[in-house]
Amino acid sequence: MSNTEKIKIGVINVSDRASKGIYEDIPGKAVVSTLNEYLVSEWEPVYKVIPDEQDQIEAAFKEMADEAGCCLIVTTGGTGPAKRDVTPEATEAVCQKMMPGFGELMRQESLKYVPTAILSRQTAGIRNNTLIVNLPGKPKAIRECLDAVFPAIPYCIDLIEGPYLECNEAVVKVFRPKSS
Repeated sequence: MSNTEKIKIGVINVSDRASKGIYEDIPGKAVVSTLNEYLVSEWEPVYKVIPDEQDQIEAAFKEMADEAGCCLIVTTGGTGPAKRDVTPEATEAVCQKMMPGFGELMRQESLKYVPTAILSRQTAGIRNNTLIVNLPGKPKAIRECLDAVFPAIPYCIDLIEGPYLECNEAVVKVFRPKSS
């Protein structure tokens, strides 16, 4: 990636109703707003609102990771126990490595606020040089979960040979081991 090329981050709101225009896409906008607060690096969103259809979610992941070159894809929605909630299945289908610690930490964080957090199936995985992270669909929960897991995301992207994400340390304290 050249120094003039912006970092690309995929944002996908998985929602039947938002994809039909019945609901406003508040969750996807919440992710973009949060990332704007976290990141000092120049970045641009690659943005989609799609229905809860596994084949469409998988296709969006492949397009964002393989064609658009996103180093990170963040999803909102589709992580519950309902029949149409298939975001984790789509994530698992396209990733070479699963990163269960992300989901474990997000559920642990959400349990501080709601007992139903145990119903959430958020996960994360790696497709080539792209980290995919599934978040819940409610804006308040999106921020709580991102605040919990984001400190590990830049280093994970370093490890999978993605671009260096420079962050606003006044907003989010990222962890990168000191070189020995």
